[in-house]
Amino acid sequence: MSDSNDKLEEAMRNPQNLGEMDGADAVGTVGSPDCGDMLRMWVKFKEENGKQVIDKATFQSFGCQTAIAVASVATEMIKGKTVTEALAMDSTTLSEPLGPLPPMKIHCGQLVESALKDALSEDKAPAAATESQGPMAPSLIDAIPQSNPSKGKVKIVPIEG
Repeated sequence: MSDSNDKLEEAMRNPQNLGEMDGADAVGTVGSPDCGDMLRMWVKFKEENGKQVIDKATFQSFGCQTAIAVASVATEMIKGKTVTEALAMDSTTLSEPLGPLPPMKIHCGQLVESALKDALSEDKAPAAATESQGPMAPSLIDAIPQSNPSKGKVKIVPIEG
C-alpha cells in the first residue's frame, strides 16, 4: 500500500473534529438528500494578532468515508487561517494531505470545499452566534426532509435514544 493510501486509510479510521460544535460562529451545509451525500461544517473564530482567524472547525457527514477523511484533514488545515485564506483553499488543496483521490472520489473534496465556502460566506462569518440563534445550530439530520416512501425515496427515521 502506498503512503497516500496509508494516509487516506488512517483519516478514514480515525477522523478528527467529527461532530457538532456548541457556540459555533458559522455553519455551512451542502449536499443532496436525494443522493445521500451531505456535509455540515461548524467554525469558531478567535482574535489573533488583531485579526479574526479560525480557532476550531468540526463537521458532520452523511456520505462516504472519503468525504469524512477529506473533511477531517480540511478542518485541521484551516485552523489559524483568516476567512480570506480559508476561502482561497480549493478542493485539491483541502484533500492534498491524503494524496491524489481516485477520480470517482474527487466530488468528496468538492463537497468539503462547498461546505467550507457556505460556512464562510459573507452573510455567515465571522459573525458570532447570538442568543436568538440558540446554543447550537441544528444538526445535519434537521436539514434532510423526511421523504415520502411512496415516491421511491429513502425515508430517514431518527432513533430515539
